[in-house]
Amino acid sequence: MPSAERRLRDDAYSSFTEKLLARDIQPGQFVSQRELVELTGMPLGAIREMVPRLEADGLIRAVPQRGLQVLTIDLELIRNAFQLRRMIETEAFAVFCASASDDDIARIAREHRATLEEARRGVTPDLLDRAQRMDWALHDHVVDQMGNRIISDIHRVNAIKIRLIRNADTRMLPELVVSVMGEHLAVIEALEARDGAATVKAIVAHIDSAKRRALGV
Repeated sequence: MPSAERRLRDDAYSSFTEKLLARDIQPGQFVSQRELVELTGMPLGAIREMVPRLEADGLIRAVPQRGLQVLTIDLELIRNAFQLRRMIETEAFAVFCASASDDDIARIAREHRATLEEARRGVTPDLLDRAQRMDWALHDHVVDQMGNRIISDIHRVNAIKIRLIRNADTRMLPELVVSVMGEHLAVIEALEARDGAATVKAIVAHIDSAKRRALGV
């Protein structure tokens, strides 16, 4: 595929996932390729190239005589997505604990402690946005530090599914900022101690907590 066509396909994919996370495209919704052109603002050729990638990633499926259906959020998706997340991140955080630089861990710890202290004084819309981005960035960063493109790509797609599962607008709720930052800090403190077993235990507890929130239990 020529590089220009590949860029258009990748841009179409990014536009689709952004619309999906913003709920401009709804889970379970049926769409045609023409509708995807309107929704994403991308040319039909790019949409046609994008659809097989979306199918391979499990974000859309072709239903005979009905069209393309966006993934549906159900208990099976929740179970599978969180199980995959646990498999990836337990390995990633164990590797990070052993190999990350002291400066990298110190930076992460400093940012989280400052955010937690600010959140205890009150959660503003700006803080909520920064805390959400910090939450996502920590997991993405640790997985990427493995240096395994295959795992990073799988993680990115699964993260989209996790974010769709978590709540209606894919954002951290104000009342969760302190608890989520606290869970992160339990992981970070284990990283600071270079305690691999404690790091894995803390990240598993964090993932299990996120799963319970997703299930509403």
